[in-house]
Amino acid sequence: MVSAKRIIARAVFGHRYDRVPWGQRVYVRPGERYAREAQWWLRLRRAPVLSLEEYQARVPLGEIEEFISCHLCGESRQQPLFRPAAQKDNGKTRWSYRVVRCPSCGFLYRNPNVRPERLGDLYATNYSGFLTGSYAQNRQRRYRLTMSAFSPVFDDGTGRRLLDFGCGAGLFLELAEQRGFDACGVDLSPDSVAEANRRLTKARAYFGAPEDVEEVARGGFDAITLWSVLAHLPRPLDDFTRFRGLLGPGGVLLILTVNAGSLLLKAYGSAWSGFTKNHLMFYSAKTLPVLLRRTGFAGVAFAPFFGDTVEEGTTRLSPAYARRLRRTVIASDGGNMMRALAFADEEAIARWGSGLAVQRL
Repeated sequence: MVSAKRIIARAVFGHRYDRVPWGQRVYVRPGERYAREAQWWLRLRRAPVLSLEEYQARVPLGEIEEFISCHLCGESRQQPLFRPAAQKDNGKTRWSYRVVRCPSCGFLYRNPNVRPERLGDLYATNYSGFLTGSYAQNRQRRYRLTMSAFSPVFDDGTGRRLLDFGCGAGLFLELAEQRGFDACGVDLSPDSVAEANRRLTKARAYFGAPEDVEEVARGGFDAITLWSVLAHLPRPLDDFTRFRGLLGPGGVLLILTVNAGSLLLKAYGSAWSGFTKNHLMFYSAKTLPVLLRRTGFAGVAFAPFFGDTVEEGTTRLSPAYARRLRRTVIASDGGNMMRALAFADEEAIARWGSGLAVQRL
């Protein structure tokens, strides 16, 4: 059955964009950027704003969950927006949760959220199988493209210490080794750590939190990387304060995460690809600087994300469509993923900020 939205789209655009992947259509079809922005504005206008007490009375609380207020600004009011979910083959719900918006600062987060002491429950069972399966396809390509977007920060790691927080099965640590970094990583998945150490030659992965590992706890890192990790952190202020303390003078923090300012989120709502089972919080180019400012970072720079195939030059889009996509991403939201480089101090900005649009915090 053809959906009403598809019928309307074909009435407006014909079949011209049928071969454009769904994740690129909102950036390619003329005028769609404005339509999706209007759609988002209407959603916010219609969504109620509730006190935390009112919200708690309406929403059930799971065994490993807790109700929270906005971690960025402390606002307790809630604006319920989304109900991401996935179904099993038999039609029963496999997982679901609720996403709210802070009416004060615009931050999106899962509420109820997972209690920090139960976070390991999400990664305890064969998580490395996921990380080395279909998810891992082209993962190292994305790492390379992101590092290139912030060149020359990660071009040569000789004599520099790097921590990969949430290192998973070690796919990035492999690249860090190759580029000469003195690299190590930490992760909450024991089977992922084991897989990483089978994969690595010089770098080392550890199970647990940074403060539990002597090599990590002593700090002095030149770089810390968070590859698709930020959305998984239930206490971001605590974590980023820790990251800032682990960085040495002139240090940088690289972040790749889903972009809560994405046109795809505004277009697809609860079905947005960024709402996955283990994601807890969702940042944009407006809310991430708030987190960095509150935890002692001096500046941040963003690099737009056009998509792996577009950036690599292997896209099936026509040259005209690829140019249109790039223009729309730059003019609107920065892409469906957010890439950011945070600077620990003014020394870091002076050393690595040349050629980047650094926003001082």
